[in-house]
Amino acid sequence: MKSIKTFLAASLFPLITLQASAQKLDKMLWFNEPTEWSIKDNSLSMFVTPKSDYWRISHYGFTVDDAPFFYTLRGGEFEVKAKISANYQTRFDQAGIMLRIDQENYIKAGIEFVDGKYNLSTVVTHKTSDWSIVPIDNEIPYIWIKAIRRLDAVEFFYSFDDKEYIMMRNAWLQDNHPVMVGLMAASPDGNGFQAKFDYFTIKHLADQRRTKWLKENNSN
Repeated sequence: MKSIKTFLAASLFPLITLQASAQKLDKMLWFNEPTEWSIKDNSLSMFVTPKSDYWRISHYGFTVDDAPFFYTLRGGEFEVKAKISANYQTRFDQAGIMLRIDQENYIKAGIEFVDGKYNLSTVVTHKTSDWSIVPIDNEIPYIWIKAIRRLDAVEFFYSFDDKEYIMMRNAWLQDNHPVMVGLMAASPDGNGFQAKFDYFTIKHLADQRRTKWLKENNSN
């Protein structure tokens, strides 16, 4: 009996470890849940909802707020990153990271497929949306996107290897306010596509104002 218990414990240990790891995504929530999605080995795969997007008013004159967004709620300062891959099909197909306070205040950044080319894309929305892109010369199988929220700003970076990161945008976002942060994808003009998100992590960062106060008021 003892040997059986030992065998069961040894057999279940890797399973328990994997389940604990997978809970990172399992605890997150959907806004605009897509019809098809799955979590395996702590990776999220989805078929992106056709004719969906996040955009407010400017240039086009319409507002849409209906694309899949898989998120968790975070306060304070933090770093978030993920590896993103997708089989983009149609103009404006996109996948990336989003930080969102509400329907009028959010930032999304990642890859957007425009005129048959891959682009680093950022949309910053405060009442109305603006859009900036940086073309990528070659087709890429995946990209890493990282965002760092400090004080009242968010810095977005991209990387092809998770080692060297290059800044793509710095944008204002209200500080001292909880935000929804997570993984988003949209297919504004298309019929959807497959997207996958790996190695999604969020790292807490010590509040800069409090750190400064502690330093200035250290009694030792």
